[in-house]
Amino acid sequence: MSFEAFNFHPSIMAGVRALGYITPTPIQAKSIPPIMQGRDLIGLAQTGTGKTAAFVLPILQCLLPGPRGRVRTLIISPTRELAEQTCEAINDLGTQTGLRSTAIYGGVNMDQQNRRLRKGVEIVVACPGRLLDHLGRGTIHLSHLEVLVIDEADRLFDMGFLPSIRSILKYIPQRRQTLLFSATMPGDIRRLVQEVLHEPVTVQIGRSAPATTVSHALYPVKQHLKTSLLKKLLRETETESVLVFTRTKRRAKRVAEQLITAGYRAASLQGDMPQNRRQAALDGFRDGSFKILVATDIAARGIDVLEISHVVNYDMPDSTDTYTHRIGRTGRVGKAGEAVTLVTSDDTAMVRLIERLLNTPLEHRTLQGFDYTLSPPSNKYIRPPRQLGRCAA
Repeated sequence: MSFEAFNFHPSIMAGVRALGYITPTPIQAKSIPPIMQGRDLIGLAQTGTGKTAAFVLPILQCLLPGPRGRVRTLIISPTRELAEQTCEAINDLGTQTGLRSTAIYGGVNMDQQNRRLRKGVEIVVACPGRLLDHLGRGTIHLSHLEVLVIDEADRLFDMGFLPSIRSILKYIPQRRQTLLFSATMPGDIRRLVQEVLHEPVTVQIGRSAPATTVSHALYPVKQHLKTSLLKKLLRETETESVLVFTRTKRRAKRVAEQLITAGYRAASLQGDMPQNRRQAALDGFRDGSFKILVATDIAARGIDVLEISHVVNYDMPDSTDTYTHRIGRTGRVGKAGEAVTLVTSDDTAMVRLIERLLNTPLEHRTLQGFDYTLSPPSNKYIRPPRQLGRCAA
């Protein structure tokens, strides 16, 4: 099967060919026909399987003959990075259609977003918080909305956006097409599906597990030796781009700084950074200026870089879903990838859960020549000698 089989408008096919798309992925092959028929749809698939094009292409086809200059499609995204990535895909695939899109998210001044909205756009890709700001100020209107897409739904719920989504729904016409895409289907999402989707078609590709193109390995190590082990792994492993995940923002910043000091082209990506620095880190990682990106889970779904050869879990994720999303950044589109996890004795329970998810024991490795016996640096406060007062004469 090729993209020609969908009978897309020539202007859309021009974008498809320009990106080198030839054969649709399974999620695209099964999702595009019902979306073009106007059906509500639930799309369940692993990250890196082509979900974005699965809804962008039929949406472009549906919007092409209609009116311009008003918001007809809304795509809700969990992170700024994913919103920008989705908007970029729309612009690339729809470059010859004349359809306009814009990304709406917080952390930047609203004036520029207002100007783009006033010029008229047909597609808005938005993070929930900033979208509600615009709706409250009347700078965006959704009364003509035809298609609503809830993208990466499980991540939206993990980040606590369910109340915001319910508030957004009050501004949207009840007669619309609704598409929901997710890697997993927890209970909260099932309840929302019953509320907002009408007789949806369900498309599920595989199960919620990392792609089979990814190999997995554990490196047991004490917490205080993780950074030293990471440096030695990077020195002795042939890599392209490496994505390192930490549990906290402070640790992401610290590990990146230590790698930079050691001579690596590295950057950090975490929520406390201003948007311009976050975008610079992402752009540098995409174009190869940075070979290592140290990130919190905010980056787990917002990075689309095919050349990521290794994902390193500096810290064990807090759930198997998070493990799946992190690992989904490598082994994409059939390319081989490797997942490395630095584990301590506190991670035993999560290791068992991941092994159950993968249905196989994980390989435990040690790095030859690394000293696993080093003691942690002493942080004890040494009291200075007491100053004795002068004796009375």
